[in-house]
Parts: sequence; structure tokens; C-alpha cells
Amino acid sequence: MTSESKSNLQRDVEFFEYTHAVNPLAQGAITAEPYAELLSHLHEQGPTRVIPFDLSDKLVCDGPATSPNLAAAFVRIEPGKRLNTKVNATSELYYVIRGTGVTAKNDVQMQWKTGDFFTVPGGTELTHSAETDSALYWINDEPLLTYLGATATKERFTPTLYKAEECQRELELVSKDPAAADRNRVSVLLGNKNFPQTMTITHTLWAMFGLLPKDAVQPPHRHNSVALDLILECKPGCYTLVSKELDKNGEHINPVRQDWKPNSAFVTPPFYWHSHYNESGENARLIPIQDAGLQTYMRTLDIEFAHPAVRAKKTANIL
Repeated sequence: MTSESKSNLQRDVEFFEYTHAVNPLAQGAITAEPYAELLSHLHEQGPTRVIPFDLSDKLVCDGPATSPNLAAAFVRIEPGKRLNTKVNATSELYYVIRGTGVTAKNDVQMQWKTGDFFTVPGGTELTHSAETDSALYWINDEPLLTYLGATATKERFTPTLYKAEECQRELELVSKDPAAADRNRVSVLLGNKNFPQTMTITHTLWAMFGLLPKDAVQPPHRHNSVALDLILECKPGCYTLVSKELDKNGEHINPVRQDWKPNSAFVTPPFYWHSHYNESGENARLIPIQDAGLQTYMRTLDIEFAHPAVRAKKTANIL
């Protein structure tokens, strides 16, 4: 081995004293997931286009990226127009905010309408064609593959359509259950039979279709997955409180308040306590999408709920 080749083999070597590198997030070497929102007016006007929810500058990573593992975006398509998308991802998830149209992947065509969800393995070009003015909420895991330096080559599932009426029916069944008021969230999780271990919509993605009933308080919980929340219909008075810590009574310490806005999205950072409040007088719905499929498989999701006594106290306060 020449001295030059030996030098090349050693040029990237570093050593750190344990306490200086054991927690890069606390040290500031890696940035925290920021609070941010993507508002509905962006997909309500303008030309056919993808509108990235890009926080890569704050995350200090290749973009577009909304979190280290996921990229979110609005897709606006004018009536009679089409748009092609292609990402290096294992999973793509779409929710139809409004409109009707078709998404084609090779010889597979998915007819969609307002309220539908559909998932597609990434890595192949898709053609989205709108029959009416349309907007989609789009999540994919391309940032994860970019960080790993990997290319999606094996499809783990086939294109799958979750029809709006079936999702709403399942949510209504859950909400009418007498035990619903005692649950931390009133919601259904969308699953795919290919992933019986994680019970998630894809092997990396997790999607919840949820209800925030009028006058409800959904108590704090936290988890290691980031949440890219899409708010559907809501009236003023719906909001989420987010904080790093709770006090001994299960109340937020120095919370950030995120007011809900219809057909808009916001980020709930990982492992922050968050609770939902509806003071609007009308029911509201939301769709959190997370990288919890991956986190669950890794055994690192670590979802934690405020103490049961705290939940009972909060429930009593709203009755």
C-alpha cells in the first residue's frame, strides 16, 4: 500500500469524546424539526404545479424535505390538465382535498374523487389528470432514501385506493362507539394487508383519519415519529397545543399554539407532547401522516400518553 493510498483511507477519520457527541441534537450539531405550516390558498389558485412543503434549509438536508424522512406537498391541477411526478421513494400517499381525476402508473389507472386516499410504490413516473379543479395532499419518503444513498428497486405493495365513503363509514362507526369519549383520539388508522406487523398504510408511512368532536379536548400524547397534519373541515376555535414537557398535572409547559385552518397542513415535531381542542361548536376532521410505519418496524415509535388520571380529569372538565 502506498503512502498516498493509506492517506486516502484515513482522510475522513474523526474521534469524539463521548459527552461531546452522544446527543448531537442537544449539542446543536443537528437541527430540530421546525414548526411550520402550508396554507390552503397556495393550492386554491395559480397554474397546475407541485407546491413543496420544503423545510430542507432548516433541516440542513437535500430537498425537498418536510422532515428527515418525508416530503409533503400540495398538488394543484387545473380542469382538463395533467401533471407528471416521479420520485425516488418506496411509498407515495395521496389524499384528494377536492376534485375528480385519474392517476396512471404504467397500465394501472386509479379514478379518484374528493375524500379518497391512494398509495403507490415510488420510483415510477405517475401521470395525474384532473377532470375538475383538483388539489391533492402528497407525502413520500424520498428524503429517507436520499439520506441513505439508496434507490427504490423493489415494490412492497401494489397501488391501493381507499374510497372516501368507506373511510367516512369506518370513522362514523368508531365515533358512535360508547367508549369513544374515553379514547385519546377518535380515529381510524388506514392499513394494508401486506404489512401485518406494523398495521400501517405502507411499510414506512402511517395515516390516520380522525375526528375532533365539538367541545372536545383530546389529551396529550407524544411519539418519535413526525406528524405532517392535514386539517380538513374546521371552524375557528380548533387548535393544537405542542410542548416539550408537561407539568405534574399533565398540562403543557410553555406550549406553542397551532390554530387549525381548513385544507391546510402543519408539522408536529417528533417526541413533542401535543393535544387537540375544539371550541368551535362544530365537529372537525384531520389527517395526520407520519413515518410511523418505519418507526414501528424499528421498534422505536415509543408512543406515550398522559397519565390516565390526567385524562379522566380533563374528560370530566368538558362534560
